[in-house]
This record gives sequence, structure tokens and C-alpha cells, in this order.
Amino acid sequence: MFGSERQRGILYQVLLLAIVVGVGWYLVSNTLHNLSSRQIQVGFGFLGKEAGFEIAEKHIAYEASDSYGRAFLVGMVNTLLVAALGIVVATVLGTLLGVARLSSNWLIARLASAYVEVMRNVPLLLQLFVWYGLFTELLPGVREAIDVGGWLFVSQRGFRFAWPAPHAAWAACGWALLAGVALAAAWARLASRHQAATGVRRPTGLPTLALVVGLPVLAWAAYGAPTAVEVPVLEGFDFQGGRVVSPEFMALLIGLSTYTAAFIAEVVRAGILAVPRGQGEAAMALGLTPGQRLRLITLPQALRVIIPPMTSQYLNLTKNSSLAVAIGYPDLVAVANTTMNQTGQAIEAIAILMAVYLTISLLISLLMNAYNNRVRLVER
Repeated sequence: MFGSERQRGILYQVLLLAIVVGVGWYLVSNTLHNLSSRQIQVGFGFLGKEAGFEIAEKHIAYEASDSYGRAFLVGMVNTLLVAALGIVVATVLGTLLGVARLSSNWLIARLASAYVEVMRNVPLLLQLFVWYGLFTELLPGVREAIDVGGWLFVSQRGFRFAWPAPHAAWAACGWALLAGVALAAAWARLASRHQAATGVRRPTGLPTLALVVGLPVLAWAAYGAPTAVEVPVLEGFDFQGGRVVSPEFMALLIGLSTYTAAFIAEVVRAGILAVPRGQGEAAMALGLTPGQRLRLITLPQALRVIIPPMTSQYLNLTKNSSLAVAIGYPDLVAVANTTMNQTGQAIEAIAILMAVYLTISLLISLLMNAYNNRVRLVER
């Protein structure tokens, strides 16, 4: 009956699946039995209970009286913010370093190489401690804060700066900015298709500027053009009003960005070296400047080599953000640790952590794979 190779393959896969399911069922049932025998509560009902703890840095509304679920959401937003900004900064810095390593200028190439070697071989956790120490030890206390024009105050508590007063116009500006970015991307894609079909290059710079800047300005004007600004004022032991960027956030962002940029630099350098030398020589024969050769010839072809390992670096940066707990930044891991200490439901908290990081990683991979499919070279 199972004489053919295909039938045996199906049988082996079914048996393997049954073994995996059986082992999983045994582990789960055994864990639940042990928890029940020790009278340890199981389930995610605690997410609706009052958290009872403050979160020092938050970008959405949260009070100690809110639920544990809300606290997890605040931690997730903090993680996503530092990861998104870190990816942008690390990509820009890493690309510049990768190009600099191939520079014909001896000093620039050696400085870039030294940066890459030093940053890659010093543990990230140690770098975070160094950056955090610089911010907390070298900056003055709150009462001796550095005053920059009366709108920015720099101290050990972070960077406190003036910020527009709350108004519906700013929310409208945010939505208008997102719409402008989406429309600008659509226009750039249409322009690219038109150029591929006709050879005529449509302008993209001015339309993009008009959409990204013009739409938010129109939204701001439509809602009354508010100009009220909250200026930080020293009250008691800290400044009040405006917005603040904490030293924990700055240390984490700089540490993640500078560390990951060293790896991205090597990825970019490898991608550029993978482009045949003849491509550059042909560009030179056409009279293109070095900057034009890099932007129009080399980097577009290098992307097919750069993007897959670059995706791994983005994933590493996102997961490395969990080290924030070491310097006191309230990310998702810090919130989960506090929740575990208060509720004792470690399995559920760890499961939430795993699910969130897995989802973020899969989304990053999905977006990068989609971009890779769009820019890859298609053989004719």
C-alpha cells in the first residue's frame, strides 16, 4: 500500500505531526495540572483588573487606575516607537558608513572601518550603560538645567521643550500628513511606471513636497490655525508643561541605532561590492557624477543583495530593544516584569511578550519581503 515514495512521504509527515501534537498536548496538560495542584491561577482575566502602578514614560493616555491590558498597550507603543525610530536612524547611518568604507579617501575609509569594528565588538548592553551614564552624569541637575532660548531645557531628567497646546487641529494635521505620504508614494509609483513605459521622467520632488507639507498646512488652517504653545516652567523638583524626551529613551535609541548601524554598514558594503565593476565604468562613460552613479546605478542594483540581510538587522534591533529594562525605559518587557511581580501570572505575561514580538517580527519580514519582490531584478 505504501510502496511509492510519495505515499511513504505522506505517512511520515502524518506520523511526525501526530508526535508533535501529542508532545504539545502532554506538556500543556501537565503544566495546567501542576499549576492547578499548586492553586496557581491561570488565564488572562487579570488583563481587565486595575494595574495600580505608574509608567514614567507614555505616549498614550494611562493612569495607575487603568487595567493591566492598558499598561501592556503603553509598553507596546513605547517599544514600537523606539524600534521604528531606531530602524530609520540605523539605516541612514549604516548606509553612510557602508559607502564611506569604500571611499577613495584614506582617512574617511579608515575612520568608518574603525567605527564598524569597535561598535560590532562591544556588547550592546554595555553600550547602553555607557550612553545612559553620559546622559545622567554629564548633564546638570534640574535646577541648573541648560536653557536654550527659553524653549528647551537640558538636564539629567532629559530634554524638556516647548510643544503646541492640545487642539483638534494637530490631530487633523497628523492624519493629513499620513494621507500626504500615501499620495506621494502613489504618485512616485505612477511616475516610475510612466518612465518605464515612455522614457519620460515626471517630476516627483515638488509634488511630494506639496502633498507632504501642503495637506497638513491646509488641515491646520481649516481648524483655526492654532498657535498656542506650552512652554516648560520649573515647578518644584521638575519642569512642567511642554514635552520631554527622557535620558532612558535617548540612551536606548542611540545605543540601538549606533550598534545596528555597524552591521548595516557591512551589509551595504557587501551589496555595493556585488555590483559588477563594469556598471560603474559604463556610468562614468556616460558622464555621470560619483553621486549619480551611486544613487542611480549602484544602489538600485545592490538592493537585491542588501535587503535580505538588512531585514535580519531590523529584526535584531526590534528584539534588542528588550534590553531597555536594564536602563529603566518602560518598554513592553518592563511592563510585563511589573505585571508578573504583582499578579504572579508569569506564563501569561511571557506568552503576551512572545506573541507581540512574534507579530512585530512577522510584520517587518512581510513588509521587507514585499519591498524585496518589488525591487528585485527580473530576468527577461
